[in-house]
Amino acid sequence: MPALLLTGIGELVTLDPAHGPGLGLVRDAAVVIEGTGEGWRVAWTGPAREAPEADQAQDLGGRAVIPGFVDSHSHLLFAGDRGEEFAARMAGTTYDGGGIRTTVAATRAATDEELEANLLRHLREMRRQGTTTVEVKSGYGLTVADEARSLAIAARFTSETTYLGAHVVPPEHADDPAAYVDLVTGPMLEACAPHAKWIDVFCERGAFDADQARAILSAGQSSGLRGRLHANQLGPGPGVQLACELGLVAVDHCTYLSDDDVTALADTGTIATLLPGVEFSTRSPYPDARALIDRGVRVALATDCNPGSCYTSSMPLCIALAVREMGMTPAEALTAATLGGARALGRDDVGHLRPGALGDVVVLEAPSYLHLAYRPGVPLARPLP
Repeated sequence: MPALLLTGIGELVTLDPAHGPGLGLVRDAAVVIEGTGEGWRVAWTGPAREAPEADQAQDLGGRAVIPGFVDSHSHLLFAGDRGEEFAARMAGTTYDGGGIRTTVAATRAATDEELEANLLRHLREMRRQGTTTVEVKSGYGLTVADEARSLAIAARFTSETTYLGAHVVPPEHADDPAAYVDLVTGPMLEACAPHAKWIDVFCERGAFDADQARAILSAGQSSGLRGRLHANQLGPGPGVQLACELGLVAVDHCTYLSDDDVTALADTGTIATLLPGVEFSTRSPYPDARALIDRGVRVALATDCNPGSCYTSSMPLCIALAVREMGMTPAEALTAATLGGARALGRDDVGHLRPGALGDVVVLEAPSYLHLAYRPGVPLARPLP
C-alpha cells in the first residue's frame, strides 16, 4: 500500500493517549499515512527522528498539524437568503425561530440541481477551512417529497445525514400540529429513513414539546435511526432532560441549563454540543462551557451552519468564540471541535490521528494550534491535498 511521510511538523496534535494526556502533542513530529483509491489512513505518528521509511515524503516546513474538524451539526440543504433577518436582529429584533418558514418556502421552490449546488458550495467552503467530516440535516422541506429529496441529495456527499422533519410545524398544518406529527412519524419517516442515519427534533417553545419529541424519536428508532435533539436554545425547557432520559448520544444548543440539566448530562454521558456561532449571530447569551466541563460534562463544538440563526461554516471561528466567550481553553476547544464532534456522531475513525484513523490531516499556516483562537478570522487551516 502506498505510504506518504509528512515531516517538518513543528507541532502535531494527535489526540492519542499514547503520546500523552489531552491533545497528545508531539513536537518536531512526523506522520505516515497509507492509502489507495479508497482513501488514506493514519499508519504512524511520532517524533520525526523515529519515523519509518515511506514511498514519498513531504516537508511541511515547521507548520502545525491537527486532525480534521468534525462538524456534527449543520443545516446545509436549503435555498434562499435571510440577510435582512440578520440585519433586523442586529437592530434589536429577538430571534424566535420564526424565520425557518421563510427558508422552507424557498427550499420547496428550488430544483434538485439548485439544492445540490448550494450544498456542494458550503461543503467545499467548510473543507477549505479544515472541516473533513460534516453532518447534514434536512428540515427545510417539511413535506414528504421535499424531505426525502433533501436527504437523498445529502446522502450522496456524507454518511452523516439527519432527518429533521420535526423542525417546525409548516403553515399548512398550523391548525392541526398533531396531524403533522403523524405525518413526520408515518409517511415522511418511511420515505426519509432509507437516506438517513439520524433523526432529530427541534424541542423548543413554538416548535415541538417533550411528548411530541419523544414520540418522534421513538418512531425513528423503530425505523433504525439514531436520535439527536435540538434543546434549550431559546430558553429553559425539557429537552436536555429528555435527551438524557432516552440515552441520546448528544443534545445540541444547551444554552439555557438548570443545575439538574447539568447533573443529568454529567451522569448519563450525553454530549452537550455547543454552537457558539448561534449566540454570536443572534446576540443571545453564550452557554457556560467552563461550568459544564468542570462538572464532568462531555462537550462538542459545531457550527450549526444555516441560513437564519448562524450562517457561518467556520469551525475555527467557533473555536475562537468558545475560548473568548465560553470559558474554554484553546486545547479544550480544539478537542471539542475534533474528537468531541466525532463522539457526538458515534464515530471512532475521525477526530483524531491515531493509527487506523482516516487520514484527515489538516495543516495550519501557523506553528501551533493556539493560533486558531489567537488569530480569529484568519484562514489558517487547510486539509492536506
